[in-house]
Amino acid sequence: MSTMRLATWNVNSIRARVDRVTDWLERADVDVLAMQETKCSDDQFPTMPFAALGYDVVHCGFNQWNGVAIASRVGIDDVEVGFAGQPSWSDKPEAEAVAEARALGATCNGVRVWSLYIPNGRTVDSPHYLYKLKWLAALRETAATWLADDPSAQIALVGDWNIAPTDEDVWSVEAYQGSTHVTVPERSAFDAIVETGFSDLVRPYTPGPAVFTYWDYTQLRFPKNRGMRIDFILGSPSLAQRVERAEIARDERKTGKDRVGSPSDHAPVVVTLTG
Repeated sequence: MSTMRLATWNVNSIRARVDRVTDWLERADVDVLAMQETKCSDDQFPTMPFAALGYDVVHCGFNQWNGVAIASRVGIDDVEVGFAGQPSWSDKPEAEAVAEARALGATCNGVRVWSLYIPNGRTVDSPHYLYKLKWLAALRETAATWLADDPSAQIALVGDWNIAPTDEDVWSVEAYQGSTHVTVPERSAFDAIVETGFSDLVRPYTPGPAVFTYWDYTQLRFPKNRGMRIDFILGSPSLAQRVERAEIARDERKTGKDRVGSPSDHAPVVVTLTG
């Protein structure tokens, strides 16, 4: 029986961490890696180190902000930049709003993979917070049509969701009181996508509190395990049936002589699919 290993990782600048990422790819035996926050334009993406390992790469990046990519060694077809209805954004009232580099889809070995970098929201009273909720609502609506059109479709919605769906997904509920990522509207928006038929493929294999995917660089957050679970792989029903195991590669957040380069503030999240 064949297997396929699918991963997602907010790399926090691919140019700064390409050696770190490709070193892990080689060790982890990953077939498809969705990346977020690449922080570069398409022509700046370092494709050659991936090609040397046998990966094809597609990337969506317009400037030094945001950016999403997919690297695959099992094929990469039907590439799509952005999803239908994806909202636009502008930080400046005088500038025209545009769709940011936050969503990239491709079919890899029969699985439709979407690398997603959901807007942060910044603060609850920021226009960016409303943009985040609008973005999630549009994703839910479009993703629901994908399943309605083909209930047997194998679809993975993966990436940095910038939402901790439950209190267990943060190290301290009190520490995030009044902050984004944990508000009822954000959690409801996440749940709405799950309710369309997409399930969290990783949580059943990584149970319990204090199991995180992100730790801020400041205040010794990682050594103290003061993190958040905000990176997810959500799968359609037919894809969920194929999951053999899943893991959060927490060690890749570590620093030290046995690690290549400096770490991202996120850890990779991986599922192994069978069949």
